Amino acid sequence: MEYLRDGRAPIPDSEVTSRVMSSNKGKDTKPEILMRDALRQVGIPGYRLHWKKAPGRPDIAYPGKRIAIFVHGCYWHRCPHCDLPLPRSNTAFWAEKFRKNKERDKKKLKALGDEGWDVLVFWECEIKKDAIGCAKKVKALHEKINKGHSRHFTK
Repeated sequence: MEYLRDGRAPIPDSEVTSRVMSSNKGKDTKPEILMRDALRQVGIPGYRLHWKKAPGRPDIAYPGKRIAIFVHGCYWHRCPHCDLPLPRSNTAFWAEKFRKNKERDKKKLKALGDEGWDVLVFWECEIKKDAIGCAKKVKALHEKINKGHSRHFTK
């Protein structure tokens, strides 16, 4: 298989690496699906996926409550819990890419907060460990907003 270069990443050293990296996707990841299932299980369906009208297009949004949820993959967003190492090849490229990912994440959170959204960020490892527990945090915020309490950020 010939590697088709789109200019966003260096050409991988091996075909296996190319196949693995090509299989990564940005939507409907396993952690997102686990989180959505857990939200339904705890009784708060009615969310929107990658809602374009919210700054930063959160992975999951409750527009009526102004709740935005991001499901961060530990590798791509550099999880503080997992502390994953950088790839061994093209290290400078990946260090810069991950730095830009983290910078973009901060801008999204700020833009949402500036518009009065409550933002929750869940890491892939947290969801895999306890998806229902994560969903219960969303439900608690959902109920707090129903009671008219003030807005806040949760990470």
